Amino acid sequence: MSTVLVTGATGTVGSQVVAQAGGAVTAWARGPAGDLRDPASLPLDGVESVFLVWPFATAEGARVVIDAIARRARRVVYLSSAAVRDHEREVERLIEESGLEWTFLRPHAFAANTLRWARQVRAGVVRGPYGLAALPLVHERDIAAVAVRALLDDGHHGAVYELTGPESITQADQVRIISEITKFPARWQEAPPDHARAELLARGWPPEAVDGVLRAQKDLVTHPAPVTRAIEEVTGTAPRTFREWVAEHAAGFRALPAPAETMRAARVHEYGDASVIRHDQVPTPRPGPGEVLIEVAATSFNPSEVGLRAGLLREVLQVDLPHTLGWDLSGTVVETGAGVTGPAPGDRVFGQVTGAAAEYAIAPASLLVRAPESIPLADAAAIPVAGLTAWQAIHEHARVTREQRVLINGAGGAIGMFAVQLAKLAGATVTATASPRSAAAAQRYGADEVIDYTTRPFPGGMDVVLNLAAIPDEAATALAGLGRTVVTVATPIEGGTHFITRNDPDQLATIAALIDKGDVTVEIAEYRPLSELQEVHRGAESGHLRGKIILLTA
Repeated sequence: MSTVLVTGATGTVGSQVVAQAGGAVTAWARGPAGDLRDPASLPLDGVESVFLVWPFATAEGARVVIDAIARRARRVVYLSSAAVRDHEREVERLIEESGLEWTFLRPHAFAANTLRWARQVRAGVVRGPYGLAALPLVHERDIAAVAVRALLDDGHHGAVYELTGPESITQADQVRIISEITKFPARWQEAPPDHARAELLARGWPPEAVDGVLRAQKDLVTHPAPVTRAIEEVTGTAPRTFREWVAEHAAGFRALPAPAETMRAARVHEYGDASVIRHDQVPTPRPGPGEVLIEVAATSFNPSEVGLRAGLLREVLQVDLPHTLGWDLSGTVVETGAGVTGPAPGDRVFGQVTGAAAEYAIAPASLLVRAPESIPLADAAAIPVAGLTAWQAIHEHARVTREQRVLINGAGGAIGMFAVQLAKLAGATVTATASPRSAAAAQRYGADEVIDYTTRPFPGGMDVVLNLAAIPDEAATALAGLGRTVVTVATPIEGGTHFITRNDPDQLATIAALIDKGDVTVEIAEYRPLSELQEVHRGAESGHLRGKIILLTA
C-alpha cells in the first residue's frame, strides 16, 4: 500500500519526487481523474505523507483539501516559493493550523524557468531588461531530494527550507552558459523596461504581475538573492550547478514545438503611412510541394519596404493585400512539403523570401541556404537583401579587381557594410563616404579612407564609383564623372549602371561561408521586437535609422 501521495506528479518537481521516493508512492495529477480542489478525488487511503502542490493563484478551496489530508494523513510537505505570495502565505497558515506535521519548501527561481527562452536561444538573441539581475537558480532534482527526505524521515516538522542553487548568476550569464552548452551562438540583449512591460502586457500578463516581476528583477541587480545551504544540510549533497542543469536539459532548448494553429504576422491591408501596419493573428500556413515551413527567428528592415507599404512600388512589385511584410528571413525548418529533399526539419536556414515578418513563414526550399554557424541565427536575417545587393554590385556590375580604386558612397549603411568588405576582399583600395555618425562603422568594415561628405567633396580618380545612398541631382552629377565604372542601387546616375538585386541562393551560400571563415563580419545596429515595426518604419522615414535593424519574432 502506498504511503506517499504526490500531487502535481507530472510537474517539474512532482515528477522528480515520484522518481526519487521509491515504490511506496501514489502519483496524482489534475485531469480526468479529478480536481485538486475536490478532496474526494484524492486517493488518500493508507497515505501517511502528502507532497502538496497548490497550482492556483488563490488560496480559495485550499482549506477543505488540507482538512481532508489532515483527517487521513500524518505529514504534509508543501511546495511554496521564496516570494511567499499572498495565496502561498495563506496556504501555509492553513497547514500550520491543521494539526499535520508540516514542512514548507521555498525554492528560489527554478533553473527550468530558463526554458522559456528556448525559442530566443535558437534565434541567438535573448532580449529583456535587467541582464545583471542575479539569481541562485535551483535544480528541480535538488528540490525533490529535500522533499523526499521531509516526506519519509522524521525531524523536519516545522521546518521552512529556502532552497537555492550554489551560486547567483546574472541573466546575461545564464544565456552565456546556455549558449556554450547548446552550441547555439546566443547572447543577452538589454531591452528598456518599458518595452519589456509592453511586450508582457501584449501577451496577456496582468499588469500587477508584470510590474511585480520587473520590480523584483531591478532589485536583483543591486541585491542578488542570497545563497542558502539548506539542500546540502538536508540531503548531505551539494546542490547542482546551473551548468549541470543546462547540460541535462540541452535538448529542451533545441526541441522544436509543433506549430500552433495560428500565428502573429505583420501585415498591411491597405497602402498608407506606418499606421497601416497591423499585427494580425492568422492561420499558420502549411508547406506545399517543394516548400518548407520555417520557425522565423528574425527578419530585418529594408528601406525599400517603406515604399512597398506606402504603395510607391505597386508598379514594380505586384502584391495582393493583405500582404505580410518582410523579405529577409532566418529561422529553423519545422516542416517540409512533398518532394523536398533538403533542407530538413531542424536545419537552421536563411534566405530572401516573401512574408518573413511573422512567427512562421513558407518558403520554396530552393531559395534557402544553411545559415552561418558562427553568428546568432537572428543576425543571418541581415544578409539576404543587403548582402546580395553588395555582392552583385561588386562582382557582377562593377567587376572590382585587385589594385582598383573604389569609391563607395553611403558606406555606413547595411549594404555598405558588405560592399566595403567585399571590395577589400577583391583586393581594391576603398574610399568610403559616410556621415560623421557612420564613419566609425565604415572604418570597422575595412575602408582605407573615410570621407565626411558633409564637409569634403567627393574625390576623383576612381576606377569604380558605387552609389548606395539616395542623393540629390547635383550630387549624382558630381559622382558621374569620378570613375570609369559607375554602379548604383539607389539614385540613378547618368551614364552609370542601375540594377535591381536578384535573388541568388548560391551567392548567399558563398557569403555565409565567408562569414564562417571570418572574412566578412555582420554588425547589427539594433534589435527590436517585431511588434515595434511601425516605430521602425517611422524612424526610417524621419532619417533616424542607421545600420541594420533586426526584428525578432520571439
